[in-house]
Amino acid sequence: MTETTLAVPHTPADLPTRIQHYIDGAFVDSADGDTFDVLEPVTNRTYLQAAAGKKADVDAAVAAARSAFTDGPWPRMLPRERSRVLHRIADLVESRDARLAELESFDSGLPITQALGQARRAAENFRFFADLIVAQTDDAFKVPGRQLNYVNRKPIGVAGLITPWNTPFMLESWKLGPALATGNTVVLKPAEFTPLSASLWAGIFEEAGLPAGVFNLVNGLGEEAGDALVKHPDVPLISFTGESSTGQLIFANAAPHLKGLSMELGGKSPAIVFEDADLEAAVDATIFGVFSLNGERCTAGSRILVQRSIYDEFVERYAAQATRVKVGYPHDPETEVGALVHPEHFAKVMSYVELGKSEGRLVAGGGRPEGFAEGNFVAPTVFADVPPTARIFQEEIFGPVVAITPFDTDAEALALANDTKYGLAAYLWTNDLTRAHNFSQAIEAGMVWLNSNNVRDLRTPFGGVKASGLGHEGGYRSIDFYTDQQAVHITLGEPHHPTFGKN
Repeated sequence: MTETTLAVPHTPADLPTRIQHYIDGAFVDSADGDTFDVLEPVTNRTYLQAAAGKKADVDAAVAAARSAFTDGPWPRMLPRERSRVLHRIADLVESRDARLAELESFDSGLPITQALGQARRAAENFRFFADLIVAQTDDAFKVPGRQLNYVNRKPIGVAGLITPWNTPFMLESWKLGPALATGNTVVLKPAEFTPLSASLWAGIFEEAGLPAGVFNLVNGLGEEAGDALVKHPDVPLISFTGESSTGQLIFANAAPHLKGLSMELGGKSPAIVFEDADLEAAVDATIFGVFSLNGERCTAGSRILVQRSIYDEFVERYAAQATRVKVGYPHDPETEVGALVHPEHFAKVMSYVELGKSEGRLVAGGGRPEGFAEGNFVAPTVFADVPPTARIFQEEIFGPVVAITPFDTDAEALALANDTKYGLAAYLWTNDLTRAHNFSQAIEAGMVWLNSNNVRDLRTPFGGVKASGLGHEGGYRSIDFYTDQQAVHITLGEPHHPTFGKN
């Protein structure tokens, strides 16, 4: 039985009852006055209405962002000047981390301790790009006495940022930081399930001194506000994090305008545990890797492949530990798994739980945790003996559900690891150095962790292959995405070119 922490639901003080768009430095309602309901996931009650943006609202936001880019000071400021603003943003986020975490936890269902970590990472994202943009260097190529060639890096224009509902504030910062650092202006379309924390950016940016029009926010549904943003001819860049199927639509809708695209999409990441691995460390890491953030994480190691000689012991220890994971109300600091974000998503995850009972052997969880008759609570669920043809092996569930599958040889483990349309992350547990490097390089994944779990250096690229994404962000890759690299060629001696038409 999954251990629970029973308390009473918590509602933060001073919650808004409505959320507006933020366009050209002012909060505004939708042009047509339309709104949509926002639910909190513990009781699924409506706690506010948010402005429902459509094409007219996106048009207004893009016009403001475009004007701020062409006529405003932001793109023309020195990198050091923009860096100072970003550092002030980081300071403000850091100083308000407790309030941000409280609102994020209430809105998304994330455990409060994990939401606090995300708020602090958001501050670090801004601080990182504030430093990076000052240290940024570009290449110069010399042909002595004849030619000098150098790269002139320029902001591109209005960046459309479309963000998901899992860890929304941190993921927004991940895009906002480099987009603003490089001198672009932005229109942010946050996920409709979790608009609360996004609404705080406007006040933070104003206090930090960001000029009006540089940041704009339009709430709304993906098929309305998001679609209008992707199709807008004055938005040359789209950065999207979300489902692979939505990424395909964005790719198609952006194609006529030849937009720059960065898309971090879904995942079904393998964690491969060999017989020589530190078994305790592997169990601990793979428990955290799928059940943290309520299992609503793109890099979740939701397929665990275990060598047959240690398979039975691993499954027994894993299932026992999974049943001890603490499910509870999101605000409780003892909670390790909170409530899933929305009843629609809860229904999807529960449908996979029921499907898994016919595709694998249920060894932990399998339904609601005891004591939570309402809300979007799912007990950490573990299926063993899952064949690679099973849907719970192949499809992204995005919840606290894991499939465990045995293998015998290195070749079989590699085939199983690559037997999915996704390729975001992979985790490898072995003490064989040769195997570790050869195996990690053969896995079809954008990121591989060896004997560790999802510990990232912000300088490294983040992104996937296959159906898990297009392009990379992080470090200099983000700088590359949000800037044009213009090559400037200067002749230092006599011009050298063929001569036509003199004779």
